[in-house]
Amino acid sequence: MKPDLLQTYPLQPQIEAELQKRFRVHRWHEISDKQAFLQAEAASIKAVVTGGHIGLAPDLADCLPALEIVAINGVGFDRVDLDQARARGFRVTNTPDVLTEDVADLAIGLSIMLLRQLVSADHHVRSGEWKKAEMPLGNKASRRRYGIYGLGRIGRAIAARLEAFDAEISYFSRRKQDVAYGYHSTAVSLASACDVLIVAAAATPETRHAINREVLAALGPDGVLVNVARGSLVDEKALVDILMAGGLKGAALDVFENEPHVPEALIGMRNAVLAPHIGAATHETRLEMGALVLANLDAHFAGQDLPTPVV
Repeated sequence: MKPDLLQTYPLQPQIEAELQKRFRVHRWHEISDKQAFLQAEAASIKAVVTGGHIGLAPDLADCLPALEIVAINGVGFDRVDLDQARARGFRVTNTPDVLTEDVADLAIGLSIMLLRQLVSADHHVRSGEWKKAEMPLGNKASRRRYGIYGLGRIGRAIAARLEAFDAEISYFSRRKQDVAYGYHSTAVSLASACDVLIVAAAATPETRHAINREVLAALGPDGVLVNVARGSLVDEKALVDILMAGGLKGAALDVFENEPHVPEALIGMRNAVLAPHIGAATHETRLEMGALVLANLDAHFAGQDLPTPVV
């Protein structure tokens, strides 16, 4: 008999077809009466497949007494209670590495979009404004001072791409690393030393609002913030306040504190580039991520070592 699996996040069709072969799949978003479903099926659910930005709420996990594994389609695991997982004994996996290139590419793309005002340039042409006047000048992306908050897999990939821009690169991480980039022991120090601050650290209780009002003030009125990590790392209210007051040149954001809800003030800002959490949203990478989800599930139910365990 196939194990029961609760799926809370859609995967590529090819991956979903493979899930169907291996499991009796229950798609959470297709269940109209969730309470009735839990009463009838919860006791048999052995696996959950979810997205990193969705995770598994502790109260839902509590409803699944037979749960053995939570397979996250994403690198972030901040929305799964790892203490609960350890106490209950269910495993948690994620999909690191396979999305590193895409997220790093997006960080560079967002930086260029903001500095070179590409969103405004597109509007300038489409609206017919070009026929009336030249648009204001942007700023160079090359030979600038870039700071990276978090020099893990993604942070290093971003830095490698920035080297081609003849950039001056510095970073903050929990400890100094064996790299040629300048190290800063605080986020404030890093922000004060760069023109573009790129946030690429993991979301943890310690990094919540790490990019706070003090850090944004240190970045200054000519500074640019780029966030491809998690919305929780940036104090969104402080960011909006400082942008409205002219305390930053601009912000490029792929993530937000309360997705998919975005502060109305940001939507109206011409110096804000906004994306709907698309860091890993390419056909190629989503297939690789899904394949790794399957590999973790297969390994678990075969009693083998998990390819990418978190817990």
